[in-house]
Amino acid sequence: MSSLFKEIDSQASPLGEISLRRRRIPAFGDRDIYEVKLGEEFLMSSMFVDAEEALSTLGLAQVQGENLSVVVGGLGLGYTAVAALKDERITELLVVDALETVISWHQKELVPLGKILNADQRNRYVLGSFFDLATDPSTGFDPSHAGKKFDAILLDIDHSPTEFLNPSNAGFYTTDNLSLMAEQLKPNGVFAMWSQNPPEDNFIELLKTVFASVDSHLVTFDNPFQGGQSTNSVYVCVKG
Repeated sequence: MSSLFKEIDSQASPLGEISLRRRRIPAFGDRDIYEVKLGEEFLMSSMFVDAEEALSTLGLAQVQGENLSVVVGGLGLGYTAVAALKDERITELLVVDALETVISWHQKELVPLGKILNADQRNRYVLGSFFDLATDPSTGFDPSHAGKKFDAILLDIDHSPTEFLNPSNAGFYTTDNLSLMAEQLKPNGVFAMWSQNPPEDNFIELLKTVFASVDSHLVTFDNPFQGGQSTNSVYVCVKG
């Protein structure tokens, strides 16, 4: 196999065949790009990670206090989780992912950030559906402490609030289900979410039915394929 491309692993999952690949792309120079595909769809890539990291930095910037307990919804390639752990106030980070294969890639350190996450004792992987756990506050995100409340919940699973990784996720984006998730936040806790699209007014209005304040941020990054810049967005909401 060419040194420019290698399939590291491929496994069946409840959503279909999921594969981890590594490639070199001349536009990015001497740098390995890691990609995850679900069937024929690109699920995640280390090509552009600015917005995934901004999800943590923008979200946690609005959190008050010390000794923070934080949930990351969606492990991906680990960029949101690693960025969160740079905040020294965090004492506990739960990273929730529905795909055992993705968690195992990090545990086995088949992806670069697995080593960082495994070495940080504040980090804990939780195998489960973020959306199921988010809408069941009596059980909640922590399998060791039912009903535990958190300082922040950072979500990066769906492509946007209207473009879903799995069609069943659509039901989460309602006042009722977002309110159930918000029950798992402490007073003044923060919910932040990544989207590949510019901020959507309809979603902002929906978030305002649940949260005391809602802000959206456009994250800009260089894109050599387009000869310029691209954008993603991050929504940051504070509970009353």
